[in-house]
Amino acid sequence: MSAPQQNRRIVLASRPVGEPTAENFRLETVPVPSPAEGQVLLQALYLSLDPYMRGRMSDAKSYAAPVELNAVMVGATVCRVVESRHADYAEGELVLAYTGWQDYALADERGMRKLGQLAHPSAALGVLGMPGLTGYMGLLDIGEPKAGETVVVAAASGAVGSVVGQVAKIKGCRVVGIAGGPEKCRYVVEELGFDACIDHRAPDLAEQLAAACPNGIDVYFENVGGAVFDAVLPLLNTKARVPLCGLISQYNATGLPVGEDRMPHLMVQLLKRRIRMQGFIVFDDYGHRYGEFFDTMNAWLAEGKIKFREDIVEGLENAPQAFIGLLKGKNFGKLVIQLNK
Repeated sequence: MSAPQQNRRIVLASRPVGEPTAENFRLETVPVPSPAEGQVLLQALYLSLDPYMRGRMSDAKSYAAPVELNAVMVGATVCRVVESRHADYAEGELVLAYTGWQDYALADERGMRKLGQLAHPSAALGVLGMPGLTGYMGLLDIGEPKAGETVVVAAASGAVGSVVGQVAKIKGCRVVGIAGGPEKCRYVVEELGFDACIDHRAPDLAEQLAAACPNGIDVYFENVGGAVFDAVLPLLNTKARVPLCGLISQYNATGLPVGEDRMPHLMVQLLKRRIRMQGFIVFDDYGHRYGEFFDTMNAWLAEGKIKFREDIVEGLENAPQAFIGLLKGKNFGKLVIQLNK
C-alpha cells in the first residue's frame, strides 16, 4: 500500500462565544507523518461527532483539557492501518482510535483498540462505542432500573438515549422518550419499542409527560436539561434516580439563565423525595468496563434486541456544519462523518 502524501485536517481557529460558527474551524493540508518504531499510520474512515466537543472548544476549566488553538479537533475514529511499524498491527486492520478531525494520524498501542470483523464498523462510534457505553452504564449502574418501573430519557432518538430506552425495555421497564419532532417520536415508539414518546417542542410538554407517566418517574436519564428537566422534576418519585451525562441545552450558554433562582426548589425536592442525581464522565468512571459492555451489547445486536440508526455525512469538509447542526438537534441518530472508503 503506497504511503499518502497529504493530510487534510480541521483545527480550532478560534474559540466560540455562544453557538459555534464556521469561522471557529479551519480546514488545512499538511504532510502525512511517518510512523516511528512501535507506531502505525492510520487512515480515518469514520469520525464521530458528539456534543462533548463543544466543551473542548472552550478554555474554561472542565474535566478534560481544552483543544488548543490551531490544534486538530478531538474525536473518536474508526481507522484502517495503512503503514505499520508495530508487530501486533498489520496493514489493513481496522481499529478504534482517537485521531480527531483529520484523514491520517500516528498512533501506538495505547491509543488503539482492534475491532476485528465488525459487520458495521461505524457502530464502534455509536451503539458499540462511547455513546452506547454511556447509556448502558449510566442506566444500569446509576439508574438501577427494576422491572415495572417507569424510565424516562431525553434525546430519545439519539445515540445515547436510544440505547438507554432499549436497555430499559430489556430490563422490563415502562419507557417514555422525549425527542424533537413527530418523525423522531414515531421512530422511538415504532422502531425502538418505547411505550410512548413526547415531542419536547410541544407547548403542553409537561401535561403530555404527566399523562404518559401516571405512576410517576423512577429513573430519568438526563442529557438535555432546560425545559425538559423542568417538566420531569415534579413527576420524580420518592427515591428516583437521575443519571446525568450531559446538558446539551446549556452548552452554548454564555452566562447563567435569566429569571428566578430555582436551585433552592431543586434542593428541596431532592431532599424531600430522597432523589439521587449523579453525574458521570463515561471513560473516567466506566472505561475499565468497556469489554463487559461490548460483549453484552454486541450479543443483543446479534439477537435483534437492540436497533440503531446513523446519520452519516460524507466529507471532512462538512464536519463543522454537521457539528453545529448537532448542537441544535438537526441530526437523526448517531452523527458520523465518512472520511474515506
